[in-house]
Amino acid sequence: MSFLDWWNLLGNASLVIGVPLAIFSFLWDTRRQRKIVGEELQQKQEEIYLRLSDEYVGFLKLLLDHPELRLLSPTPTMHFSAEQEEQRLLIFGILVSLFERAYILVYENYMDAETKRRWLSWEDYMRDWCRRADFRAALKFHLQGEDEDFRKHIEHIVAEEAR
Repeated sequence: MSFLDWWNLLGNASLVIGVPLAIFSFLWDTRRQRKIVGEELQQKQEEIYLRLSDEYVGFLKLLLDHPELRLLSPTPTMHFSAEQEEQRLLIFGILVSLFERAYILVYENYMDAETKRRWLSWEDYMRDWCRRADFRAALKFHLQGEDEDFRKHIEHIVAEEAR
């Protein structure tokens, strides 16, 4: 065999081995990148959920700072001054805003198991509050101008919980 024949054989061998190896390497790297992106997305969703949870805890602390408004009581007193009624309405506005933010940041039409678990905890909070007649009454005022999908979703919850 001449030098040219060996050179040709080595070229063909490198082509036969190199192309599949390059394809395998590309697919492996692509898969690894998708995994990294998926993990980053999962981490970002977890951070969003934790920030929203912290905001809800802050909201509950606000309620503790105003026990006279009876917002933690399942059967609130219905005799409030005009100032207290305004405070209650504002606090309900903060809560509706928090629920809307949670809806926009967490809710998806098609959720994986982890996202659904996170969302259902927020929906539980919404259902708890929607059982209250005073919150449902305040919703009529606070839902004006809110995200349309959120408004429909919470109105659906209100209809279920008002029964």
